[in-house]
Amino acid sequence: MSDFPFGFSNRDDDPERKPGDQSSDSGANNPFGFAMGGPGGGGFDPSQLGQMLTQLGAMFSSMGQPGTQTGPVNYDIAKRLARQQLGSSVPPVSSGAQSAVNDAAHLAELWLDAATTFPAGASKTVAWTANDWIEETLPTWKRLCDPVAEQVSGMWTATLPAEAREFAAPMFGMLGQMGGLAFGSQLGQALGQLAKEVLTSTDIGLPLGPDGTAALLPAAISEFSAGLEQPESEILVYLAAREAAHQRLFAHVPWLRQQVLGAVEDYARGIKMDFSAIEQAAQNLDPMALAQDPSKLEELLSQGTFEPQTTPEQKAALERLETLLALIEGWVETVVADAVGDRLPGAGALAETLRRRRATGGPAEQTFATLVGLELRPRKVREAAALWRRLTTDAGLEKRDGVWAHPDLLPDSSSLDAPASFIDSVLGGGATVFDDPLAQLAETEARERAEKEGKGEDSKGDKPEGNATA
Repeated sequence: MSDFPFGFSNRDDDPERKPGDQSSDSGANNPFGFAMGGPGGGGFDPSQLGQMLTQLGAMFSSMGQPGTQTGPVNYDIAKRLARQQLGSSVPPVSSGAQSAVNDAAHLAELWLDAATTFPAGASKTVAWTANDWIEETLPTWKRLCDPVAEQVSGMWTATLPAEAREFAAPMFGMLGQMGGLAFGSQLGQALGQLAKEVLTSTDIGLPLGPDGTAALLPAAISEFSAGLEQPESEILVYLAAREAAHQRLFAHVPWLRQQVLGAVEDYARGIKMDFSAIEQAAQNLDPMALAQDPSKLEELLSQGTFEPQTTPEQKAALERLETLLALIEGWVETVVADAVGDRLPGAGALAETLRRRRATGGPAEQTFATLVGLELRPRKVREAAALWRRLTTDAGLEKRDGVWAHPDLLPDSSSLDAPASFIDSVLGGGATVFDDPLAQLAETEARERAEKEGKGEDSKGDKPEGNATA
């Protein structure tokens, strides 16, 4: 894990980070979401002062507006800043682009029918602009970000005695608003950048849009296709197949969405902070020095004073979330490869292009790492895809898809490293094991009751004989 959410960072926890890697210095380590470094990441850039003051003015002016913040994150600010990054005018989707998206989705659904046992999961397919993506996905981002923001905000008052909390209630109310503005600012900047580059509603492995809605972004897809050798029409069909596969999985595995969001909530509950370090930093803090030289704030933040301490519970939650997202992405890769087959000659190259896009830390991975605290490592996705491929070959579609019947049936992280034993367990269990896990549980309980009753009868039968011998 390389980035903690909402600008907190702990580089020591990520053994894969290369020495001298400062890729996230300018934004990820700044809890207020402002770019305080220059192009090289070192020091304060005076050219950005005007932008910072403008954003601060907008945020503080909104504090006096009733109803602008009802939770730990100011989503009005987030939406406003995200839209500002897209510019004053975003061209609407043309009728031709919408028609092309509909045709690609229809073709992809036909091909997917033979590659998975899950039927179509989307009731409609739409073409979004970047603004549409921000508007339609914000409710899901709230579910992802609120638990983390609530935990971070609550830590400031959790250690105070009850009398002190009551005395400081007005001040903490103001600090809560300021924290919500800071969180909203960073979320808005992240979503604005992400909205420029996402290709579908499930680009980061989650169904960010409304239930039953498959969405593709034609403008971003056109830009993505410009540097590739394949025709844009084939790329559109391939991406439509990926979107449709995600929709099928989430529509017909009802517990999956909650499992992912639950892992985020478990992660948030594990956030801890070193208050002794914060107290020491506050004693040495000179407000006048910060006012004269804003770069000192960046220096203070980079020292790790305000970084959450990683707990074992937090690491376990992150591992579960990383594994689950890898399993989702690996399953989609496998199913789409089988669906498009030889129909799209460039499908293999497209799959590799998307893997490299993910491996180099694309906007989706960076945003997810910054806002949720998770880095979805390509190694896990590649291993998950290899497991699903072997399972498809050795066990068939029904048993492969049957693994999604219950969360306890999914492979864990160790199974991705050594899939042979997991595949053997699927092959040895028979199809009925995965068709209805509740029936399997009832059968196991009935067998255990029968065994106990049998032992009880045996002990009763042995008792008179034992007394006669005595």
